Amino acid sequence: MLNRQGGIRDGATVTLEVKTMGVPTTWRVVHRDFVQDAQFVDEMQGGPFAKWIHTHAFSGTAAGHSALRDQIEYALPLNGVGNLFGGWFVRDTLERTFRYRHAVLAHDLARHAAFADRPRMKIAVTGASGFVGTALCAFLQTGGHTVLRINRGKVREGVTDISWDPMRGDLDASLLEGVDAVIHLAGAPIAERWTDEHRAAIRDSRVLSTTLLARALARLTRKPRVLLSGSAIGFYGADRGDTLLDETSASGDDFLADVSRAWEASTAAASEAGIRVVHLRTGIVTGVAGGALGKQWPLFQLGLGGPLGDGSHYMSPIALDDEVGAIHHCLMDERVQGPVNLVAPEAVTNAEYARQVGAAIGRPAILPAPVFAMSALFGRDMVQATALASQRVRPGVLASHGFQWAWPTVERMVAFETGRADYVASASSNTNSPDGSTRHNTDSSTAS
Repeated sequence: MLNRQGGIRDGATVTLEVKTMGVPTTWRVVHRDFVQDAQFVDEMQGGPFAKWIHTHAFSGTAAGHSALRDQIEYALPLNGVGNLFGGWFVRDTLERTFRYRHAVLAHDLARHAAFADRPRMKIAVTGASGFVGTALCAFLQTGGHTVLRINRGKVREGVTDISWDPMRGDLDASLLEGVDAVIHLAGAPIAERWTDEHRAAIRDSRVLSTTLLARALARLTRKPRVLLSGSAIGFYGADRGDTLLDETSASGDDFLADVSRAWEASTAAASEAGIRVVHLRTGIVTGVAGGALGKQWPLFQLGLGGPLGDGSHYMSPIALDDEVGAIHHCLMDERVQGPVNLVAPEAVTNAEYARQVGAAIGRPAILPAPVFAMSALFGRDMVQATALASQRVRPGVLASHGFQWAWPTVERMVAFETGRADYVASASSNTNSPDGSTRHNTDSSTAS
């Protein structure tokens, strides 16, 4: 558990829900042995392991880099029986997990270093508990920024710093006085059956919340320098075929295009007050823990994934890691304003997307998903407007402002997310301890 200064509280206990191969387990972990800028230790008090002690150690190197060493002492239940049947799986999972974690940290530090000359900011974030928001808040705090999470419900440390109810127009604007930036990501989920009530929720949760926020910011004595407001490539419409679309392309004429236009227009009060406004037209955020791929991930793992329909429609994905990096770039680069497409450099057909996901994990991905089954579950309108939409979008603004994609292809996105590619220099080893437990070590270094 992090305190507000970013330190670790000795004795703090955290309960986590962890999924392994889709099976949830509960971990109860206590933090101990915290040494400022040197180490902290997580010890399992309850969970699937008979023993689990994870030491996170940090140090400087003669080359001016930061060295990170993760050491885990663990023992599986049932003594030798657990090791016999599960030891190989645990070792492989640890190797991939820490390869991924170290790669994330290395890229986070590199992206923060690119703007090291800029002062750290106080940033308010709506939608902070969502798929993108959770990763974004952690990234911003890693870079030394102060994050204020705006959510519904009661204020809770580390979860909600500012409470609001946009549907009722409730927001204490005084709590935003002095923030340097606002990132607005909140909105009702799209991937549900589109009843009349849910259509209204999709629109109102975006338009009303953005209007409320923009007007509140415009009234502040000390206004933020920038408002990054969520939007989507749905702005361009669902059926654009193979037409190449950029930020200058015309809007579509369907439901999501109408919502996106109104969503972006709702920032008018902030723009008129002199606040730099960026519309984050996000594509298909690709990560195995959430988003569209997260829903299909079990099928791909089993070799049962494949294209949707005939697979000929275009998709414009972006890695979760690059989505966070692109939002940060828009935050820090004061030249960026207006609509910005948050997508990878090249769109791909849905069939090619499925092929690359399968290639990244060594699974076939040739079984087409039946459209009728999807339509029965979510409704034809939702499926046609999202899963079967053809949007070949290019990131013109990001490219012209020097943004660097870490994972420009779907295959690399997924290989990175699953730890199946060695993108950072790291070394791992396993040794047996006298008490029969196993010690796993992972080391890496990166420029500070």
